Amino acid sequence: MGATRTPRGKWIEEGLRALVAGGPEAVRIEALAQALGVSKGGFYGYFRNRGALLTEMLDTWEYEVTESVIEQVESGGGDARARLERLFTVVAAATDGPVRGTTADIAIRDWARRDAAVAERLRRVDNCRMDYLRSLFTAFCPDEDEVEVRCLLAVSVRIGNHFNAADNGKRSRAEVMELIRQRLLE
Repeated sequence: MGATRTPRGKWIEEGLRALVAGGPEAVRIEALAQALGVSKGGFYGYFRNRGALLTEMLDTWEYEVTESVIEQVESGGGDARARLERLFTVVAAATDGPVRGTTADIAIRDWARRDAAVAERLRRVDNCRMDYLRSLFTAFCPDEDEVEVRCLLAVSVRIGNHFNAADNGKRSRAEVMELIRQRLLE
């Protein structure tokens, strides 16, 4: 009986964790193997080199934060407001995951500042997110300007909330986020 191989997805998830912790420079094969508790030889059964892993990390992230989220939201059916509500719930539940989490999104945004190919990938992801939001908001909001404002607010709150250290007056951050969600659905 042979040794069990570490699944490809585990290497990708660990790579994303390393990216979040220290940027693309921290995504090193030996360090990932150590974090996974395996030898680095298993890495080469899946990936040609570190560059191939970085590409698959971006592929996985892109799929999980666009197509997979949209599929999950659409599978529940309902009108545009119901799908928006589901989208906000799905996104809120993914705040700390290695792939869909806000920290992964922020780490990729930071990486994109220094890498044109990553910046183009990020632009594609953000455009997909905005297009999907437009499709939902347009269903009940006839004003094109209002649709754009709501889309930008929704995306900005998702990303910017992580950076905001301000107090929220008499309300908790969760209460304010709920108010934003309610206003966007009006």
